[in-house]
Amino acid sequence: MTTTPTLEEFTAAAESLAGVISHTPALSSRALSEVLGSPVVLKMENLQRTGSFKIRGATYRLAQLTPEERSRGVVAASAGNHAQGVALAAQALGIPATIFMPLGVPVPKLLATRGYGAEVVLEGETVATSLKLAAAFAERTGAVLIHPFDHRDVVIGQGTLGLEVFEDVPDVDTVVMGIGGGGLIAGVAAAVKAAAARAGRTVRVIGVQAENAAAMPPSLAAGHPVEIRTQPTIADGILVAQPGAVPFEIIRDQVDDVVTVSDDDIARALLVLLEQAKVVVEPAGAVGVAAILAGKVRESGKTVSILSGGNIDPLLLQRVVAHGLAAAGRYVTLRIPLPDRPGQLARVSDLLAQVGANVMEVLHTRHGQGLQISEVILQMSIETRGTEHTQLTLDTLRQAGFEPVIVPD
Repeated sequence: MTTTPTLEEFTAAAESLAGVISHTPALSSRALSEVLGSPVVLKMENLQRTGSFKIRGATYRLAQLTPEERSRGVVAASAGNHAQGVALAAQALGIPATIFMPLGVPVPKLLATRGYGAEVVLEGETVATSLKLAAAFAERTGAVLIHPFDHRDVVIGQGTLGLEVFEDVPDVDTVVMGIGGGGLIAGVAAAVKAAAARAGRTVRVIGVQAENAAAMPPSLAAGHPVEIRTQPTIADGILVAQPGAVPFEIIRDQVDDVVTVSDDDIARALLVLLEQAKVVVEPAGAVGVAAILAGKVRESGKTVSILSGGNIDPLLLQRVVAHGLAAAGRYVTLRIPLPDRPGQLARVSDLLAQVGANVMEVLHTRHGQGLQISEVILQMSIETRGTEHTQLTLDTLRQAGFEPVIVPD
């Protein structure tokens, strides 16, 4: 049975981390406040050292090791954020660190982890495999395994973020954040609720999971951690098949609701954060915003959404932005059959210009399955101002006698 950490434990952890972590900004978002109908504040943990909240739990966990344990070194497994947190914490404390990372890990995260002085072992196709390899390494060498979320000290370290949230926004009514293994939300929920209770207030905590990796709802229904079969998701930072036993017991008691969002929702959130808040956030760090935009969070009062990390590969960011534009109805590809005679491309281009749609790419071909000898296919990628503008564009083309079809993303 896991004992929920006390406010005094969180406060002591925050004092021990002073000078190691940054107190990240909390900024109001007018765009999200308009969507929700009440004030929304973004807690910018994407600006934390190493680019995510993971440095909190990793540093506190390592700081609690005995001198004998430190002499044996530490080992961890991660696709990026936990790896960087453990590597930097180990470097600061003078502890040898070995990090198992899966093959295909984003190069920036790999280089950052090595840059903090850790020995990196690239092996395994998934983080789950890397974690098994790290556990075997710990058994073989005596190194201390630093689990990414399933340890009470890690939960306490992550919970220092909850103290910051309440310090920055003392009139907070709701806190929204992502759930992977559960270490962050367990710590934040326990800390922010304890701080609020001392001030005579109550705070709701809502967790958000990606639809393709939503192990928490069935776990809560079963009353214990349940392993699910996950599907790929852009939110790889919360792609966890089973919540940790330690955080689960705290979440069961402290978290008020858990909702899920799609990859389209997440991509849309990243786009809004880029355009409106001018911040770069990784997909897992944007799921709270995704839940607000998708109407999964309907709260009065003041809401804080935690942007838990900002470590995103630039190539993935490029793809996600394109996907986000498509999900928002602002970037569509049309397939338009045309009679094979001069002037048809010019007619279509003129119609698009009339409605203000911007042509990004054009493919004009006579080769295609099902085409008549007198037909050609025009495929155009266009930029619009949203779903209503896209519908206007389609209606205009159809009224002119064309039959545009949207090509799935």
